[in-house]
Order: sequence, then C-alpha cells, then structure tokens
Amino acid sequence: MRGALLAASGGAMGGAGGPLARTIRAKLTAALQPTHLEVRDDSPRHGGLPGAETHFGVLVVSGRFAGLPLLQRHRLVHEALRAELAGPLHALQVIARTPQQWQSDPRAPPAPPCLGGSKR
Repeated sequence: MRGALLAASGGAMGGAGGPLARTIRAKLTAALQPTHLEVRDDSPRHGGLPGAETHFGVLVVSGRFAGLPLLQRHRLVHEALRAELAGPLHALQVIARTPQQWQSDPRAPPAPPCLGGSKR
C-alpha cells in the first residue's frame, strides 16, 4: 500500500494529513520556499500503529537548491526538520530538485520497499 500523498504547488497547502505531516509541510515551506512540495506518509507501510506518523517521504522543489550538490540539499531539508528527526520522525526519504530539474522531469521515483521491522 502506498502512503497518503499530501501535495502542494506554489507553497504550502491546507490542513491535510496528521499533525506531523502538517509540521513537516510548514517547516519545509518556511525554510525552502518550495515551488512544489509533496509530503507522503509511509508509516502504514512499516507496520506501525494506526495513526503513528513515523516514516515520511518528501519531494521538495526549490530555487534554494540551485548550484548545490545533492548532499547539501538533503542537509537543508534535515536542518529544517531537526526537531522532528530527533523525536517522532523515524525515517525520511528526500527528493530535492531545482525548479529546472522538476520542469524537465516532473516525476517522483517510487518509494523504496520496507525491509525493516517485522517484515524482514
């Protein structure tokens, strides 16, 4: 089962998703001013309790990524979500693209399969 996709173009979107998903969206919007942002809650795929927000994927398209290597882009995302990564957020898949990259290929790769926990 694929996680819930909470997407927004041109900035933040309304209150879809749980509290952690909304926090992720708000913090990434404030820190990176994305032109496109997708927040995917993959928690149900990882055998957690219903409503547990622990595993997420984000696709962030931002002009702030221009000229930066992939590692530095990921660091910007992680810095924006430092408190969440230290607490409730257990896993985060990051796709970080510039607007030009997104324009040339507006597709997100599929989420990786879950290989941990009780499914191993």
